[in-house]
Amino acid sequence: MSAPEPRPGILDIAPYKGGDSSIPGVDQPIRLASNENPMGPSPKAIAAYEGVARCLHHYPESGTDLTSTLARIHGLDPARIVLGNGSDELIGLLTKAYAGPGDEVLFSRHGFAMYPLAAMAAGATPIAAPEQDYRTDVDAMLGAVTERTKIVFLANPNNPTGSYLTNEETRRLHAGLPEHVLFVVDAAYAEYVSRNDYASGSELAREHPNTVMMRTFSKIYGLAGLRIGWCYASEVTADVLHRTRGPFNVNAAAHAAASAALEDVAHVDRARTHNDIWLPWFTEQAQLLGLKVLPSVGNFVLVGFPEETGKDAVAAEEHLKKDGIIPRGVAGYGLPTYIRITIGLEEEMRAVIDSLRTFVAI
Repeated sequence: MSAPEPRPGILDIAPYKGGDSSIPGVDQPIRLASNENPMGPSPKAIAAYEGVARCLHHYPESGTDLTSTLARIHGLDPARIVLGNGSDELIGLLTKAYAGPGDEVLFSRHGFAMYPLAAMAAGATPIAAPEQDYRTDVDAMLGAVTERTKIVFLANPNNPTGSYLTNEETRRLHAGLPEHVLFVVDAAYAEYVSRNDYASGSELAREHPNTVMMRTFSKIYGLAGLRIGWCYASEVTADVLHRTRGPFNVNAAAHAAASAALEDVAHVDRARTHNDIWLPWFTEQAQLLGLKVLPSVGNFVLVGFPEETGKDAVAAEEHLKKDGIIPRGVAGYGLPTYIRITIGLEEEMRAVIDSLRTFVAI
C-alpha cells in the first residue's frame, strides 16, 4: 500500500535545523549557536510564567493585555498588532496568505532561512537576490522584482550576517516596490541596534498598507523557549492573519511572561549593555588572532576561516565543540567559510577566544 502523496514541491523542502544544544559527553556546554540572550529572561517574566501554573486547564486569553502593552510601549494601534507562535509562524501565515503556485517570494542571498522554506511550503518560488559585502543590495533586490513577485522579505538586522540597512535604504527599497507587493521587515534583533540611521520598520508599517513589521520575544527578551512573536500591519493584513492563524496560537505562559518582560526595561537595558561591551571585545580579539570578522549590529557575529583543510570553518567548529563550545555552522546560508557565534557571558566569550587561539596555532 502506498501512502498519500503530499502536494508537489513539499518533499523538496529541506527541514529547518536549529543550532545544536548539546555535545555528547559534555554536561554543560557553552551554547552559542542560536543567538539566545545569555542573561536569560527577566525575573519578572519568570515569576509571571510560574504564576499561570495552576491555570493550565484554561485556554489562553485573546492576547488583548499583551497587544495593549505592546501598543503603549511602542506607540502603535493595538488593533493592528497580531501575535504569533514565534515570528516563524507569522512568516508562514503571511506567505501562505499572499503567495502560492506561480508566485515568487524575494529575499536577499544570505537572508533568514525560514523565508525560502515558507515560500516552498506555500507552493511559491523562492528568489534570492545577490548581496554586496554581505549586505542586502537594494538595487539587486529591486532588479529581481517581477510581475510574479508577491512578497519581499527583509531581515533587518540580518541573520546570520549581522548587517543592516539604514532607514533611508529601507525606504528606498519599499518605494521601488509595486503597491501590490507585500513588504515584510523582520526586525527580530532591533532592540540590539543603537545606530542613529536605523529604523525597525514600524513607521513604514504605520504609513503604508503593503508593509508589515515583525518582532520577537526570542532574542533580547530571552523567551525563545516560549515561542512568541508579533507583527504590526495594516488593518486589512491583520484581519487576514486573524482569519488564518490558529485560535489559540500563543499559549498562556507566553502571554504572561511576554507582558512582564516588556515592563522590565532595566533587564533589557542590561542585556543590551552587555552586548555593547562584549560584541566589540570579541570582534577585536578574534581579529587579533588573524581571523576575519564581519561587522554586526546583532548579538552574534560571523567569523571567517581559510579554505585550507584543517584550518577551515568545519575544523574550527569541531575544535570548539571539543572544548565544550557550540557555535553555528552557516554553510546552509551559502557561507561555508564562516561560523556564527552568539555573544555569551564574559567567561564564555573568553573561553571561545582561548579555544580559537589554540586552533589558529595548530
